[in-house]
Amino acid sequence: MSASPLPVRVLQHGRYETIAMLRNGEQLVLAIVLPLLALSAIAFTPFFDVLGVPRLEAGTPGVIALCVLSTAFTGQGIATGFDRRYGVLRFLSTTPLGRSGLILGKVLAVGAVLAIQITVISTMAVLLGWQPPLSGILPALAMLVPGIAAFTALGLLIAGTLRPEATLAVTNLAWVLLAAVGGTVIPRSSMPEVIQPVVALLPSAALGDGLRTALTSGTFDALSFALLCGWAAVVGLAAVRWFKWS
Repeated sequence: MSASPLPVRVLQHGRYETIAMLRNGEQLVLAIVLPLLALSAIAFTPFFDVLGVPRLEAGTPGVIALCVLSTAFTGQGIATGFDRRYGVLRFLSTTPLGRSGLILGKVLAVGAVLAIQITVISTMAVLLGWQPPLSGILPALAMLVPGIAAFTALGLLIAGTLRPEATLAVTNLAWVLLAAVGGTVIPRSSMPEVIQPVVALLPSAALGDGLRTALTSGTFDALSFALLCGWAAVVGLAAVRWFKWS
């Protein structure tokens, strides 16, 4: 019996991964509660006042970018790393899915879970007074596509080449650094000039800048989009090339 076409296999695996993520109650609560806490801190503390723009206008796009970083990068990296340890990936290696099918299926699952996160975060932000331009919704969605692909592939690259304990340490440390000084929540333009050129090359800064541009001015940041596409392509190819099933 011949295997199903690749798109069918990817959709089936994406459905499986989505259900598995949604059934993980603890992970789902953290994925929703932590961004909501960050949004509340932005709304009710004066930290973002120094940026010279309304708090929610500056902070909400950053919280959405942080959701991508958490779910696509850290969450997938850690989950996949321990799937390797417990033999789940070894079992998948016996199926026609392949490395590319595994990665694409996980990207679809991350996108589905992020749709829930972003809906909750955006609704809460609007209730708190956020008024994003309607013209920025499509540019923001366009920015999320390569952003999700880039961070999912990066998480899988780490999980597919390092031991689970090392994956746990590396992804958590990277999350802290990218969230704090990677241009995710805090715009790189507000950082010390000496580190701005380096931060500008990071996918976290590209995603944060692209979402802020879309959701504040309603315009499309072509440079950030191109940078994210470049990261997605390079890291995706690296993950397909070096990903280890066991």
